[in-house]
Amino acid sequence: MGERLSRLWGAERWHKQSAGGWVGDAIYGVNDGLGAIFGIISGVAGYTDNGHTVLVSGLFGAIASTLSMGVGAWLSTRSKNELAHSELHFERKEIMENPELEKEELRLLYQLKGFTENEAAEITERLSKDPEQFLKAMSQEELGITDEGGNPWTSAGIGSLSTFVGGILPLIPFFFTGGVTAIVLAAIVSIAAHFAVGAAKSLITVRRWWTSGLEMTAAGILVGIVAYGIGLLGSTLIHG
Repeated sequence: MGERLSRLWGAERWHKQSAGGWVGDAIYGVNDGLGAIFGIISGVAGYTDNGHTVLVSGLFGAIASTLSMGVGAWLSTRSKNELAHSELHFERKEIMENPELEKEELRLLYQLKGFTENEAAEITERLSKDPEQFLKAMSQEELGITDEGGNPWTSAGIGSLSTFVGGILPLIPFFFTGGVTAIVLAAIVSIAAHFAVGAAKSLITVRRWWTSGLEMTAAGILVGIVAYGIGLLGSTLIHG
C-alpha cells in the first residue's frame, strides 16, 4: 500500500514541486545568491568603474554567500530534525506511561476531523495495537510531524551550490571584458537572470510565471539602483 501511495503521489505534479523539496531549495538559493551579489557589484560599480575591483568584490561576496548559505542550511535542517526527534521522544514516552490518555486525545482529534465517536474509537483502537503506527498517528495529528526530516548535508550542498550559481551569474561579463562595458553587461545579465529565477519560482507556487518573473525583475532593478546610488554617494563624499 505504501508503494502504491508513493506512485500516486509521484503522478501528481505538485507533489514533485513542493517548496520543501530540493527544487524549491535550489530556486531560493539561486535567488539569494543572485540578489546579494548583484547588490554588491552594483554598489562597488557605483563607487568605482574599475572592473577588476568589481570582479574581486563580487567573487569574495559569492564565496561568503555560498559558505554562509551552506552552513545556515545545515544548521537549520539539523535543528528541525533535532526538534522533531525530541518531540517524538516525549510523545513515545507519554504513550508508554499513559496510553489511555493518548488514546483519548487521538479519538478527540479524529472527531474534530468529522468522524463519529464510534468511528474515531475504532480507528484509534486499531492504531494502538501497533506502537509505531500509533506514535506516527499521534505525531501527525497532535504535533504536525509528517516525515523524518531532511538530510542536513543534502540541504547544505543544494543551498551552497545554488547560491554560488546565482552569485556567479552577474560576474560572468567581467571574465571577458572590463570597465563600463562589463558593468552594463553585468546589469543586463542580472536583470535577465532575475526574471528567469522569478519565472522558475512559479514551479513551486500557484502564480503565473510572467507575473513572478516581472516581480523579481523589479526587485532586482530596485536593489541595483539603490546599491549603485549608495556607492556613487560614497565615491562623491570620499573623492569629492
